[in-house]
Amino acid sequence: MRVSKTNLIRKDQAIIGGHMLIEYIDKAMSKAVYEILEDGTYAGRIPLCPGVVAFGKTLYECQNELESVLEGWLIVKIRHGDPLPVIGRVDLNKGVPTLKEVAYG
Repeated sequence: MRVSKTNLIRKDQAIIGGHMLIEYIDKAMSKAVYEILEDGTYAGRIPLCPGVVAFGKTLYECQNELESVLEGWLIVKIRHGDPLPVIGRVDLNKGVPTLKEVAYG
């Protein structure tokens, strides 16, 4: 199942304002680095977000896949209370409860 920005916002709006998520995703995507592989396909990654890597037959496909991977990465990080990198002055760590705070109040 592909997660869209809209679905991500609906699921986590109680934790973080939706506009901040969109801004974060947009800024993170602007930091993406792409390369053409030997077989003519594309690889993309966001250096500030460890593990956010994608591949595609075209640059467009790679970009879409990378955004999807980023959204999934954000959901996992937010749900676990893991710290997120600050990207373009957008700090999603403010107001995000840690796993301990959620578990123990």
